[in-house]
Amino acid sequence: MPDRISPLAPFKQDTFRNIWLASVSSNFGGLIQAVGAAWMMTAISDSVNMVALVQASTALPIMLFSMVSGALADNFNRRRIMLTAQCFMLVTSAILTTCAYLGIITPWLLLFFTFLIGCGTALNNPSWQASVGDIVPRDEIPAAVALNSMGFNITRSVGPAIGGAIVAAAGAAAAFAINTLSYLPLLVVLSRWKPPETVSQLPRETLGRAIFAGIRYVAMSPNIVKVLLRSFVFGLSASAILALLPLVARDLVAGGPIVYGAMLGSFGIGAVGGALLSARLREAMTSEATVRWAFAGFAVSAAVTALSTSALLTCAILLIAGANWVLALSLFNTTVQLSSPRWVVGRSLSLYQTMTFAGIAGGSWLWGALAEEFGAERALLASSVVMLFGIVFGLRYALPEFVALNLSPLNRFSEPSLSLDLTPRSGPIVIMIEYVIDEEDVPEFLTAMNERRRIRIRDGAGHWALMRDLENPRVWTESYHTPTWTEYVRYNQRRTQADAGVFDRIREMHRGSEPPRVSRMIERPTTGPRHHEAPKSTFDMT
Repeated sequence: MPDRISPLAPFKQDTFRNIWLASVSSNFGGLIQAVGAAWMMTAISDSVNMVALVQASTALPIMLFSMVSGALADNFNRRRIMLTAQCFMLVTSAILTTCAYLGIITPWLLLFFTFLIGCGTALNNPSWQASVGDIVPRDEIPAAVALNSMGFNITRSVGPAIGGAIVAAAGAAAAFAINTLSYLPLLVVLSRWKPPETVSQLPRETLGRAIFAGIRYVAMSPNIVKVLLRSFVFGLSASAILALLPLVARDLVAGGPIVYGAMLGSFGIGAVGGALLSARLREAMTSEATVRWAFAGFAVSAAVTALSTSALLTCAILLIAGANWVLALSLFNTTVQLSSPRWVVGRSLSLYQTMTFAGIAGGSWLWGALAEEFGAERALLASSVVMLFGIVFGLRYALPEFVALNLSPLNRFSEPSLSLDLTPRSGPIVIMIEYVIDEEDVPEFLTAMNERRRIRIRDGAGHWALMRDLENPRVWTESYHTPTWTEYVRYNQRRTQADAGVFDRIREMHRGSEPPRVSRMIERPTTGPRHHEAPKSTFDMT
């Protein structure tokens, strides 16, 4: 049995430890800002829905722009992207602080600034999360993800309470000013970090093609799809507590900003406990069981919060809510990371973020609208019912278990020498592979080819087809297209060690006297210059 990885093992990596500590500082300021924004909205607007939209305005840009940010994270220097995002949020926070001190903040202007800060978060998060796998060893990724969640929730356990005290004593503008200063330590650490440069011999993918490649990869990866669906339902239902907590503090327990901060602090303390327990729970329970308990714990927490008139009881139940929050989200994040090779991990994580924050943003609006119409307590009770549905949903879309997939590049492909001069943009390229399969092997062959089809399309192939020779039924021909020669080379470089078993199994079923015959061709128009003559080359390389 392998040695248990310590929950604190990633701290042995200096880079991870330094960025983590600086992120704690930044998160501390961000939570103080969030308390200031939420409480300021209760002061400048009588609309319950506007209060809930403060959280939605932060989550919405993450939902809208994460996919673009993920494509940037996989194709550009992640450190520079993170620096750009932090600078943008610092400037935005400074302008918000100035407007607050001048007394010119309106409800919609406040939502606009929180939206811009959310845009900075959307740009930063995929690059940082994708960098975790570059900084720590693969077997420490679950611990690193849990530590990132724990770091945020350590600040959540004390930041909101301090934020509530700051707002009560000096006003929301002071909270915004502290958040502005909190970006500085992370900017210093990032400016000193020198990650190794990876140089690709291929031209960088265009933004549109990179986004499509990420969507295609995730769509053809059943394990990741299950995570996305469950994370959306979790975000949709669980967002009710955080979105309506200012109203819980003000209306249900008759408290002020300090009580609101204390409630957020309880949620954060619970989340820290959940992060510390996550490793042991992964050993004791399956991933699906953990998520079901998280849904159930949140349902109970929402119901008790709705019915409680005691600040102490609400704070106590929020400990359970916080623990289940981090258990579910860190498990979702880790599953996506371990299911994605490095070339697409930023885009996979960004799609996970998109679905999660789509749920959070939609849920914040939904529960806010219900609270406006029927009251916060009924909205919370309704959300608890949706959380129970999340358990039933798992019967159809159960989460996969962690598996030790080797997603390192397979590196079996070497670019062949061609008799025809091609430019990188030459295409479309058509590949045809001929197999000889005995009749008794056909069922197994078709099963393997179905998996091979998924892998081919996932990595960038199009127009995949499998054909059988009518005159010689033992002969089968597989074909697929790539749009250009560059994309054909890029496609072959994406194959991982985990894919090798499917390809080797198909090769073993081939009964020809020679290896499967591979033809690489370029499509040509029916009319045109003679130099477009289509080549046909045979290689022992699939």
